[in-house]
Amino acid sequence: MQRTRRSLFARLVIRVAMVLAAGAAILMTAAWLYARAAADEAYDRLLQGAAIQILDSLLVEEGRIAVDLPSSAFELLGLAPRDKIFYRVVAPDGATLTGYEDLDFPADVTNARTQALFATTRFRELPVRMVAASRAIADPSIGGWANVLIAQTTEARQALTTELTTRAFLLVGVMSLLALGGTILAVRYSLRPLDALGDMLRRRDSQDLTPLAVDVPRELSPFVDSINHFMRRLDDRLRLLQRFIADSAHQIRTPLTALSAQVSLIDEEALSESDRRHLDRVKNRTSELARFTTQLLNHAMVIHRFDSVQLSPVDVVDVARKSFRAAVPITIDPDIVVSFEAPPEALIVLGDGLSLREAIVNVIDNSLRHGVVSSLAVRVARRGDFVLVEVEDDGPGIPAQDWPQVTRRFVSSKTGEGSSGLGFAIASEVATTLMGALGFREPTPQSGFTVFLELPLLNTRSAP
Repeated sequence: MQRTRRSLFARLVIRVAMVLAAGAAILMTAAWLYARAAADEAYDRLLQGAAIQILDSLLVEEGRIAVDLPSSAFELLGLAPRDKIFYRVVAPDGATLTGYEDLDFPADVTNARTQALFATTRFRELPVRMVAASRAIADPSIGGWANVLIAQTTEARQALTTELTTRAFLLVGVMSLLALGGTILAVRYSLRPLDALGDMLRRRDSQDLTPLAVDVPRELSPFVDSINHFMRRLDDRLRLLQRFIADSAHQIRTPLTALSAQVSLIDEEALSESDRRHLDRVKNRTSELARFTTQLLNHAMVIHRFDSVQLSPVDVVDVARKSFRAAVPITIDPDIVVSFEAPPEALIVLGDGLSLREAIVNVIDNSLRHGVVSSLAVRVARRGDFVLVEVEDDGPGIPAQDWPQVTRRFVSSKTGEGSSGLGFAIASEVATTLMGALGFREPTPQSGFTVFLELPLLNTRSAP
């Protein structure tokens, strides 16, 4: 099962999105801490201002401390209308002058003599923020420090913290989305050299093994260098293969030709009947070996040509006529009637003339060896948007159930009769490569068994 390919673009975007999300989380946490500190500072100043005003309102009359609570102090605290206010004014001797007697500061209030003290605590089951401030009483009859304690619930603080945090969250969210969008565009633009490289490789001709000459970022240079190194190695291998095929064709065909010549020089008149039969078998096997070797080399040649030769317009009529002349021997039985029919106009396909010739020759040769009884007809005709090369004989033909098999390499319906099983395989590969097909037609009372090559005409041929 093929594994799903993971996108480099998706990987980069996901990782950048994770970094942005982590950064946004840090910024939001910092925004919340800053908002809470800002709210505390704002309302702490109100508490401190109210405490100082109350301290300033303390008067000593007839040896006693009088408290005249200024309304302005509570007006300051009234800026948070939903909060509750609790206060207590304590005389130097610890007596409560006014306010809630059970209101106590959670720390030592003597430290408030130098600066106001703040604390967060609970009073009467409510969360409150408290301030403690002190003032020295200069009257000698009293002497000491008076303290003011003011507590305020935290609803307004929390509301301000929430408002500031929400605004910060919105700002960070919008900036993160903009950053993610910009990142997507930047990553897409940065990966364009990869798309360009892939497009160049897709459009590159299959026979072009020259090194890539393309400007790429420094990070892609090792990748391009590896491709160029691989293509150089592949080109060297193909050249060695071509040399091997050429050498093999020469080295194999030469001794086979010499062997056939030597066998033909044997004087059959001087041999016994048994030796003549053995000599006939040697001649037949030598002929089969030569034909089989030729087909193997032709098959290799066809495969190589389609991998290395650029297809071009080819006249099927001309190629079929040359194939007919090459495949039908001069020494054919004179009792066999052979014919060739073709229209006067050219029928052009996109292909390789030599490979197409080999395909037609193999079909005709197969018919002569295994099908013909008394007649062979080769026809070239146009059928709609296709051109047909038909080879018809009056033999028994190939059973329909064997048609899918006989186009495979080394598979033949004529076992034991010297068939290599490569003729139809070569023809089928050529037809398939040229966007066509090799087909069969059963004999009828009006016609014999027919093998045909169907190829698309050049002006209607689909792109490969």
